[in-house]
Order: sequence, then structure tokens, then C-alpha cells
Amino acid sequence: MTDMFLVTGATGETGRYTVQRLLKKGYAVRAMVHRQDQRADALRGEGAEVLVGDLFEHDDVIRATAGTTAAYFCYPVRPGIIQTTAYFADAAKRAGLKAVINMSQISAREDSKSHAARDHWIAERIFDWSGVPTIHLRPTFFSQWLLYPFARKTIVEQSIIDLPYGAGRHAPIAAEDQARLIAALLAEPTPHIGKTYTLHGPTELDQPGIAAAIGEVLGRKIGYQPLTIPAYRERLEKFGLPEFLIQHFCAIALDYQNGIFSGADKIIGEVTGVPPMTVQDFVTSHRAAFNTLDAAA
Repeated sequence: MTDMFLVTGATGETGRYTVQRLLKKGYAVRAMVHRQDQRADALRGEGAEVLVGDLFEHDDVIRATAGTTAAYFCYPVRPGIIQTTAYFADAAKRAGLKAVINMSQISAREDSKSHAARDHWIAERIFDWSGVPTIHLRPTFFSQWLLYPFARKTIVEQSIIDLPYGAGRHAPIAAEDQARLIAALLAEPTPHIGKTYTLHGPTELDQPGIAAAIGEVLGRKIGYQPLTIPAYRERLEKFGLPEFLIQHFCAIALDYQNGIFSGADKIIGEVTGVPPMTVQDFVTSHRAAFNTLDAAA
């Protein structure tokens, strides 16, 4: 039997790169998407089997996992992860999956002030209780955060990063590098079953350091101006983000200040043989997005 890997959230950044990586390695891939659109068509065009389904529909999840070998489970920062995780764990057990790669977050813990982070911690426990062979991934802030409108706008227009992260530090991790690890774990999960890995880029930096790294590539000075959490909340509200997400972002800003997001890569380079990209590498590969807000991020 040929291995077939299931990738949920397949039109998201990490999911899309994971599908592409697996296909490049010659594996069969079933990409679970929420709707049929151009992004789904693109995955199909690259060779993936595209399944349209909803993680909130138990029957859809059973259908998605049937006949697959291992799966990548990813749920966005919104209410519902506990229910969808329970459905997925049940379906994975029925399908006899040899591994589930579970995308959690670095702030996931029992006493988190973020509702989303605490839900992710409970979701991890559901997989553990189910007995399904699982590997938990807890990434720090993605490099892609630099492309989000509420961060990118000030970089492009004012040459500053103004976020409420104080003197905290982290090593931004690109979705491309996470996908490379996920693909490797799906293909060879056995040594990693039952483990929890934090995911980081290669170099831990504070916000002035990240600003300097961006400026190095763009050829102009980028500064850091710390924002207060109330001012950050106001900005997120103006961008129209849902309250669940705003509460999460504000709670983890305090986590960041307290060092929860710190660390540097200890697993991606080891498992894949290629170290994750630096901030400079990431900005170089997405340079157009930092020159104008009109450019696609």
C-alpha cells in the first residue's frame, strides 16, 4: 500500500507548503480544504487529491482520514478547537493512523490567560488521552506575522515596528521551514511519537534586532517603538479582528514580554538537514511585500 498523507488547513501558509513539500518528495497527498476555490484548484493542479470538508462535521473528518497513513492537524485561532480535535482524534483512531502531527502553539499551557492558548493545551491532552500516536508542535511567532496588515503597515509606511512586546525575544519561524519539518515527521514519525517540540528560527532576537534585520535587507533604517497593550487592542479592533483573536493577541503579548516565546531552533535543522531561514532570508524572499502595501503578502 502506498502511503497517503492527509493535510488539513491545506490552503493556509504552512498547510500549502506542506502539501507542496510532500508532493515534491513523491508522496500521495490528500488536501482537506474548507471550500472549493482558486487555492484548492492550485493544490489539485500540483497533484494533490483535494477533499472539501468541515472539521466540525464528524463524517467529513472520518471520510478525510480513511485510507491515509498519517495526518497533519491544524486548526486556526478561533473557537472550536476542542470539538474538532475530539472529532479528529476519533477519526484518526478509526483509520489506524500511524501518526498525527498536531499544530499547537508555544503559549499553550494550563494556566494561560489566552482562551485560545488554553484551548490548544486541552486539545493536546485530547490527542494524548485518545491513544493516537501524536507529535505536538509548538511554534513561536511565525515570520509571516511580519506580513500581517497590523504589523506590515507601519513597517511600510513609517519604517517602524510598533508592537507591545517590550524587551522580549524570539526567533521568528517561517511557514516554509515548519512545513519542511512536518513533511519529514509525516514520512518518518516513529522516533518522535509522544514528543512536543517548540519551533523557532535559527537566531533569537529582540524587536530592535528584528527591525535591524529587516532594515538590512530593505536598505533603510527600521526602528522599534514599543506599544502599550491597550493601544494594541485598539488597533486590532480598528482592523476588525474578532474578539476571540484580539483577547488571544493581547494575552500572548504579555507572555512575550515574560519570555514565553524565546528560544532558537533545536529540531528543524537536525531532522531535515537544513537550518530554518533567518529574518533576513525571509524578508528577502518576500521583499515586495515590504516595499508597498499594494504588493501581495
